[in-house]
Amino acid sequence: MYQIEEPGYFIYFAVIPLLIALFLGVSWWKKRVQRQFSEASLLNRLSPDRSAFKAVLKISMVCLSLVFLVVALANPKMGTKLETVKRQGVDIVFALDVSKSMLAEDIAPNRLEKAKQLITKVIDKLGGDRIGIIIYAGNSYPLLPITTDHAAAKMFLQNAHPDMVSSQGTSINEAVERAIGYFDNDEQTNRFLFIASDGEDHEDSALDLVEQAVVQGIEIHTIGVGTEKGGPIPMQQSGSIHYKKDDQGEVVITKMNSPILQEIAQEGKGSYINGNKTRETIAAIEALLLKAEKSDFETTRFSDYKDQFQWFIAIGFLLLTIDTLLLEKKTSWIQQLNLFNQR
Repeated sequence: MYQIEEPGYFIYFAVIPLLIALFLGVSWWKKRVQRQFSEASLLNRLSPDRSAFKAVLKISMVCLSLVFLVVALANPKMGTKLETVKRQGVDIVFALDVSKSMLAEDIAPNRLEKAKQLITKVIDKLGGDRIGIIIYAGNSYPLLPITTDHAAAKMFLQNAHPDMVSSQGTSINEAVERAIGYFDNDEQTNRFLFIASDGEDHEDSALDLVEQAVVQGIEIHTIGVGTEKGGPIPMQQSGSIHYKKDDQGEVVITKMNSPILQEIAQEGKGSYINGNKTRETIAAIEALLLKAEKSDFETTRFSDYKDQFQWFIAIGFLLLTIDTLLLEKKTSWIQQLNLFNQR
């Protein structure tokens, strides 16, 4: 298992195409000057040892050495063994509403991006807690199973989009049903389900499975994203943006349905949080989790990560040494080889 300690250094890879462009520019300038000086046949007679291949080989050596040196700066590490460690925390599942109504821009930049920002900031505050992510609209889909890999959770979260769900609408029931089977029944941890939504429940009652979730020991909290005033739903078609309309041709205005979210939270033994103010929302969720009793659980991970940069430095400097020893003229011993018995 590898990990990169300083991935920011990969930006220096941009030097390589610039170096190649410079080499090509200089080569073109040299050929232009040589043509002004003499004809190609005469130039070959004047400089019989000149080798175009050696020049390409030398710049290739330099570029390849830079690749290894940049990787060395990023300091790749390798986990040498798996170990089972005990951690303390709670299990948290985020159910993210990705229905089309979440694209409304009554909250900047839009409801969906706001919800993702809130969940990301909550993840940044977590310690040893395990997290999972569900996305839902008309149906629910598992985006990330329960894991302690918070970096992976944030990466998967950023990809959440309405196009990932085939059936539109907003069925919170689907999200609650998925969450019930999401937690690891072998681990007796405290369980939290946070539903981030605008509360528009178009298909059925969202309370059918809440009681069953509570029996399973799941505490349900809801995060409302959107405004009571609401806003239109932007839709992209043929590269242009228009707004969703109803059967009468009127622009549909989607409004946050906070009462249904409050009812779900109340039935789920949790609390309703207004997600429109980032700082207050994060503080409220953090306070809830701080009060929660942490449980012990085991997790397997790679350990004893060892630095591997020295190998890349050695190869990089070896290539630079070879480049220094290479001359741009033809190699004499190769010229002396008579592979085809020519006289």
